[in-house]
Amino acid sequence: MSIKAKLSLFISLIVTVILALNISIFYFSTKAGLQRNAEQQMVTIAKQIGTSLELSEQSRRYMEDAVGERLRAVAIAASKELDPHVGHVTKEQLRALSLKLGVDHITLLVRTENDIVGRKSSDPKEIGISTKTWDYWYKAFNQLFDLQYVDIPQGQKLRNFWSGPIQFSTSNPSQVDKWGYYYDGTTDYIINPYIHAEELLQFSDTHGTNALIRKLLDDNPDIVEITGFNSEFFGKPPIMKIKNGVLVRNLDVRDIEFGNYSYKDELDVANVERSSQTGQVFTTESMVGGKRVLKSFIPLSEGKKYVVGVSFDGNVIRQDLNRQLIIHCVISLGLVVAAWISSYFIAGFLIRPLNQIVRHVNEIAQGRFTRKITVRRHDELGLLSSRVNTMADSLQTYMGQLIDTAKELRGTKESLESFFNHTSDAIHVTDLEGRVIQVNKAFEKMYGWTAEETLHQPLMIIPEDKRGEFEEISVRILNGESVTDYETVRVTKAGQTIDTSITVSPIRSESGEIVAIAVISRDITARKQTEELIRRSEKLSVVGQLAAGVAHEIRNPLATIRGFVQLIQEQGALAQPYDKIMLSELDRINFIVSEFLVLAKPQAQNFESAELRSILDDIIVLLGSQAILHNVEIVPRFASSMPPLVCEVNQLKQVFLNVLKNALEAMPEGGKITIDLFEVPDENMVAARICDEGVGIPADLLPRLGEPFFTNKETGTGLGLMVSQRIIANHKGSMKIESAVGQGTCVEIRLPAAVIPRKEQAG
Repeated sequence: MSIKAKLSLFISLIVTVILALNISIFYFSTKAGLQRNAEQQMVTIAKQIGTSLELSEQSRRYMEDAVGERLRAVAIAASKELDPHVGHVTKEQLRALSLKLGVDHITLLVRTENDIVGRKSSDPKEIGISTKTWDYWYKAFNQLFDLQYVDIPQGQKLRNFWSGPIQFSTSNPSQVDKWGYYYDGTTDYIINPYIHAEELLQFSDTHGTNALIRKLLDDNPDIVEITGFNSEFFGKPPIMKIKNGVLVRNLDVRDIEFGNYSYKDELDVANVERSSQTGQVFTTESMVGGKRVLKSFIPLSEGKKYVVGVSFDGNVIRQDLNRQLIIHCVISLGLVVAAWISSYFIAGFLIRPLNQIVRHVNEIAQGRFTRKITVRRHDELGLLSSRVNTMADSLQTYMGQLIDTAKELRGTKESLESFFNHTSDAIHVTDLEGRVIQVNKAFEKMYGWTAEETLHQPLMIIPEDKRGEFEEISVRILNGESVTDYETVRVTKAGQTIDTSITVSPIRSESGEIVAIAVISRDITARKQTEELIRRSEKLSVVGQLAAGVAHEIRNPLATIRGFVQLIQEQGALAQPYDKIMLSELDRINFIVSEFLVLAKPQAQNFESAELRSILDDIIVLLGSQAILHNVEIVPRFASSMPPLVCEVNQLKQVFLNVLKNALEAMPEGGKITIDLFEVPDENMVAARICDEGVGIPADLLPRLGEPFFTNKETGTGLGLMVSQRIIANHKGSMKIESAVGQGTCVEIRLPAAVIPRKEQAG
C-alpha cells in the first residue's frame, strides 16, 4: 500500500475514532441523563406517595381514634348497666345492650389462673376463646386487669382502656373488626365492645395511597408498577396465625403495605434492606419476565419502615436512545467518507517531495552516492533532503573504511579458526549451566566424543571423584579468577582415565559480564608415566648402590665364616648335622641382613602434600593382577571428599603394599578385601580400614605383632610389619589390628590431615 493511501487511511481512521468516541460519549451521557430523569421522576412519585401515605395514615388514625373513643364510651355505659359479676350477666343482656349502644357485639373477658378467656358474649363464637397466644394483646389485657397504664406501642391507649389495631377476627377469620377493652376495677371482667371495620380499609383503598398509585400509573404510562415494601417483614418468612381453623396473615405483619408486586427480582430483598438502613435511593436495571425494568428503591421519611419501589419501563429509555444513536451514526458515516476523499487528495500533494527523496535513497541503497537532491524548500522536507545528501557523503566515506575493516576481520577470524581447529590441545567452551557450546577437533580426538554427541549436553569428561574439584574451579572462574596448568584427571568416552593439565578462563561479554567458560586440556599421561619411570629408576639405582655397599661390608665377613665352616666340614671336625645347621643359619642371617637394609635405610624426610585416595588407587592398580590370580576381589569404598596429607608417598605406599599383600596371602581360597577411606573430623585424622576374609590371627598372638623376626609365615622374617609400624610412627599416625580366627583381619591406619593455610588453599 502506498504512503498516499496509508496517509488517507490513517486520517480517515483518526476521524472515525474521534466520531466513534463522540458517539460513545453521547450514548453513555444521554443514557445516564435519561436514567437520571427517570430516577428523578420516580423519586418525585415516591415523595407524592409518602405525602399521601402520611395524610392517609393521619386520616385513618383519626378515624380509628374516634372509633376507639366511641368504643370506650360504649364500654363505660355497659359497665353501668351490667352486673359487676360475670356469672350474673346473660347472653341476651349483651345482645340487647349491643343493639342499644350501636356496636356489633360485646364480649366479657375474665382472668383465669394462667389465661384470659372470653366468658360471656353476644356472639357465641367468642365464648371460650383463649388469648394467651395473642402476643402483645395478652400483655395489654394483663396490664388492664392490674389497673396499670397500657404501655405497648401498638393500639390506642386511654385511661382504663386500650383499643387494638384493626385485625382479622379470631372467631371469624373472614371478618375484619375493631375492638375496645375497658376495665376500671368495679367488675371482675374486661368489657370488650367491637364493630366491623371493613369501611376503614375501603377508605384507604378508595381515597388513600392505593387510589393515588392508580392515578399515578394512569398519568405516567412509563411507570409499570409502584410497590410499598415493609422492610421489617419483606423477604422474611410470613408470620401466619390459625384462627378458627383458617390460616390467616395478620394485617400488622404484611410485607407489601400498598400497591402491587408483579415484577419480582431476587435482588429486591437486599435493595429494600439497604435502602431502609442507609436512607438512600438505590436504582437497578434487570430483566423481569423478558422485560427490561429500571427499579428505584426510595425510603420514606425517617422513623418509618416503608420503602417505595417504583419500576420504570427500561425499553422506553432504550428506544429513545437507539433512535438518537442511529441518527448520529448516519451523520458520522457521511463525515468519514468525506474525510477519506479529502485526505486522499491532501496526502497526494504532501508526499510529492517524498517521492523524490525515496528515489534518491534507492540509489544510495544500490551504492550510488554521487547524485544529490536539489533543495528548494525550507521546511522539514527541505531539511530532510539536505540530511540525505549529507548521509550519502558520509556513507561513501564509511563504506570504504568498512571494506578495509571487513578484510582485516576476515583474516583474523580465519587465523583464530585455524588455531582453534588445528591446535593439539583440546578446547571446549561451556555456558554457565555447564552445557557444552563449542569443541575443537583435538577435543574429539582426545576424549572420543564427537561434537554432535557433546554439544548442548552436560560435560561428560569429569570423573565422579573429581566433581568436587571441578565445582571449586568453576566457583573460582565465576569469581573472575583464571586457573593455569592445573594437573588433574579426566575420563574418555571409552572409560579410560588420563592425566591432563588444564587452563580455565572466563569469557566475558562487551559489558564485562561472564557469559561462558573456556577450558584448554593437554594430555600429560605419557609425561607422567615417563617421570614415574625416571623416579623409579633413580630410586632403584640408589637402593642398588646402598644395598651393594651394605652387602659388601656385611656379607664379606659372612662369606669368610661360611668358608671356614665348609673347611671344618671337609676336615670332619664337626658332626655332620651341626655343619648343615650352621650353613642354614648363615644363609638365614644373610636374608635377614637384606631385610635390615630396608629397616636401617636412612629415612629421607621428603614430605609433600598428597591425597590418600590417590596412594590407595596406585596400590590397588599394582596388586590388581595378583588379586585376580588369587581369586580375590578388592572393593574400595572411599568418601567423596577427603583432606590431603603431608607425607612421604613412597613410604606410605610400602606400608599399604605390605598390608594388602598380607591380606592376599591370608586368603589362599580367595575372597574379598574391602578398603574404607574416611575422615575422623573430631581428631583431624584421615583413616584407612583394610579388612579381609582370611584365616585370621589367634588372640594370644596379636600382642606380638611387630616384634622383630616374629612371623607365622614359612618364609617370612617379621620385619615387614615392623617397618610399616616405624613408617606410620614417623608420620605421627597409628596402626590398629583386629582379628578373629576364621573371620578375617582388619587393619585400621590413621594419619593426621594436613592443615593448609587459607591463602594456599585459594591459590
